[in-house]
Amino acid sequence: MPAAAQRGSRKIGGMNLQNTKLYFARALGLLCLSGAFVCAQAQTPPAGYPARPIRIIVGSAPGGGADIMARAVGTHLSEKWGKSIVVDNRGGGGGVIAVEMLTQAPPDGYTLFGGASLIITATPMKKVRFDTRRVLAPVVQLTSSPFLLLAPPSLPANSVRELIALAKAKPNALSYGSAGIGSFAHLGTELFKYMAGGIDMVHVPYKGYGQALTDLMGGQIQVLLTSGLGGTPYLKSGRLKVLAATSARRLAAFPAVPTVMEAGIADFQLENMHALYAPAGVPVAILNAVNVEAQRLMHSPEMTSRLAAEGAEAAPANTPEEFRRTFVKQVDLWERFIQRSGIKIEN
Repeated sequence: MPAAAQRGSRKIGGMNLQNTKLYFARALGLLCLSGAFVCAQAQTPPAGYPARPIRIIVGSAPGGGADIMARAVGTHLSEKWGKSIVVDNRGGGGGVIAVEMLTQAPPDGYTLFGGASLIITATPMKKVRFDTRRVLAPVVQLTSSPFLLLAPPSLPANSVRELIALAKAKPNALSYGSAGIGSFAHLGTELFKYMAGGIDMVHVPYKGYGQALTDLMGGQIQVLLTSGLGGTPYLKSGRLKVLAATSARRLAAFPAVPTVMEAGIADFQLENMHALYAPAGVPVAILNAVNVEAQRLMHSPEMTSRLAAEGAEAAPANTPEEFRRTFVKQVDLWERFIQRSGIKIEN
């Protein structure tokens, strides 16, 4: 972290740093959407669609939350529409490779992208040559879920306070993983370090959460922010432990797990989301059809129960246009945070 970010309430870009931290912690946390499902007439796909298999590109390895959600939606669409849905895992570059593939695909509705919040950070972190606000068509927000701060059982810290104390006592002795440079977990952990007083931990980027979770269990890295969808199986088996949740209040699925805010980092709140995107230019009727069917799945009793058990919930009802506005707002917010905090991207 830059030295200026570690010295309390100095000013960045004319703003008081302490006020900046509070503002962005609030603003970057929740992705609240309003609205209703698309009207009944839009629930049926346009005539002739789909006529062939649909591909959902996922920017991480199999096993992570984005992959789990993409496969769940793919199975549902396949059952409803009678066509194959292929999930294509393309890890690397914090999801950048997959996003670039999406933008190069024809805007015909046969190529979608299933991702978490890492896609929001691609433009602010200058990891892509294009502006995602212009070249992508947000289709539907699927979930809203906080992160879990995970660690191996061997780590001599069982709380956020103990983790911070350990990191301060041994600067750069601890390392944290992410799904790649510029991924949401990367930025989220940097925000955590920043708001914890500028602690030093080494960033270890991966091509996806699969290998990161494996190395976390093996103790090669000591900290990892991940969604409940991706982390819960390892917590239930005892292979990992959870130090905190990044939600505003304790999760029903993990009532004994404190929030980061309870640990004394006021206003730290960070939530992940899983969503579907398409290349800009896909016909609105196709976007609406995918949107409605995906939400039908997400708000089904079976999926609602599954998400709740893993500390997540289905996103509020949202149309493609409502989700687009939310997406643009979040990209704007991260862009301002990165500029004002001074976070640097290593090569």
